[in-house]
Amino acid sequence: MPGSQDYAQDPRNDGVLVYLNGSLVPRDAARVSVFDAGFALGDGVWEGVRLQDGAFLFLRAHLGRLFDGARAIGLSLGMDEAGLTAALCQTARANNMRDGVHVRLMATRGPKRTVNQDPRNALGQPTIVIVAEYKAPSAPEGGLSLATSRIRCTPSDMFDMRLNSHSRLNLILALQDVIEGGADEALMLDPHEFVSSCNATNFFIVRNGQVITSSGAYCFNGITRANVLLLCERHGIPAVQRDFSLAEARGADEAFVTGTFGGITAVGCIDGVRLKAAPGLITQQLGRHYEALKAENAAANPHLS
Repeated sequence: MPGSQDYAQDPRNDGVLVYLNGSLVPRDAARVSVFDAGFALGDGVWEGVRLQDGAFLFLRAHLGRLFDGARAIGLSLGMDEAGLTAALCQTARANNMRDGVHVRLMATRGPKRTVNQDPRNALGQPTIVIVAEYKAPSAPEGGLSLATSRIRCTPSDMFDMRLNSHSRLNLILALQDVIEGGADEALMLDPHEFVSSCNATNFFIVRNGQVITSSGAYCFNGITRANVLLLCERHGIPAVQRDFSLAEARGADEAFVTGTFGGITAVGCIDGVRLKAAPGLITQQLGRHYEALKAENAAANPHLS
């Protein structure tokens, strides 16, 4: 069953070189230690970035979020923004990539003396990995089918959803909770039973011409989410961030999810309730504006020229 993260297989990915701590190694030779904090404990942060027309889209925002996350968990990346940008460019050039590429930039606390939770047992050398692959989104026709999960989004003093942490088990459990019933992705509520986000994307509805998304307190700190709100302001589309109920979501005129990989993806069904349109007129409009914004960003920031 395809979801918002589904993609068309591309044989070119079989031969990609992976950036691993400054070296470029074949995909099958990319290894980390079993004592690595990321492997053993999910201790690290990551970013997903699109490469389009020789540019890493919205890269400053992505790297800013990466460094914010690293600071929040007390992780020194050992590289500054310029160094990480150079590593991204090195990886893309080594693979002769310029367009249609999704990049996963991962940083962990690195190898540890022994496997336990204490960060003081880390040996002090973070693990930095960059995986670049040709990936085109492959969303289902008629929009995604969402189902509400029993797993809730958490507040920042429990597990901060705004951290792009390697620890994704609660989100995986949310997806497992709904896929057996045929859903593509899980819709997740916050502790107060308001709609928060999906397990891998941020969630928007449209009611009476107004775009509505959650307050932001319990959802991902999405770059695409922020860009959609920017586009609404720029193009005079009414938009608001507020708490809203599951009943409001099920009764929406249209809905969509946002993420770096899939961009803006229409939702067609929520808990078995078919929405009026998928994609709806405003979803389509925002999709066109988002494509223009990506092209604008790529032209202004040519990383591989």
